Amino acid sequence: MAIWLTLCGAVVLLAYLLGSFPTGYIAGKLLKGIDIREIGSGSTGATNVLRTLGKVPGAFVLLIDCLKGVLAIIFTYFIFNSAPIQNLIPTTVDVQFWQPWLVTLVGLAAILGHSKSIFLGFTGGKSVATSLGILLAINLQVGLATLGIFAVVFTISRIVSLSSISGAVAVSIFMVVFHQPLAYILLSIAGGLYVIIRHHSNIERILAGTEPKIGQKVGNEPEQTA
Repeated sequence: MAIWLTLCGAVVLLAYLLGSFPTGYIAGKLLKGIDIREIGSGSTGATNVLRTLGKVPGAFVLLIDCLKGVLAIIFTYFIFNSAPIQNLIPTTVDVQFWQPWLVTLVGLAAILGHSKSIFLGFTGGKSVATSLGILLAINLQVGLATLGIFAVVFTISRIVSLSSISGAVAVSIFMVVFHQPLAYILLSIAGGLYVIIRHHSNIERILAGTEPKIGQKVGNEPEQTA
């Protein structure tokens, strides 16, 4: 049992480190020699990269940050389904019951890593892209439905932060609609709330009518980030 618990802890830690990979920061350093945390919103997320470095770097960062979430979940599934690893699982462990809960912990660790990266002094992005990757890996229907809400709100508003918040609210509903395990529903609630909290300053600007739309020049004003 001790070996199994240690392995689970290692998987969660690995997910945090994977989430912590500072894609946006590295892009800023490589392309312009800047610390992107000192530009725009100060976030390392894809939207700040888009505004600072351009469309291609922004898309690349979005893709990699999304893949961080996907890989964290896929690796967890591998742990539960790999024959050598299964030999380490005690017979008293109900794998079918515990897998969703470990996936939930892994998802939360990756989300936290993206926004509180150990490599950047516990700074980072707002975990939207990584959260999307996690959702797509857990349940493709839920992930695509949430992405659809984001797309619809963004098409109407052209505001990334509002679209992200809308997706964060909708994901818990989709988890229930698609009959996902309780662990995943709790993950969607906790992750959604975390994303919303990370957007607290954006919410204030949305209510004040001052939140910038994508493509709008904002100077040194803070802006929404993914």
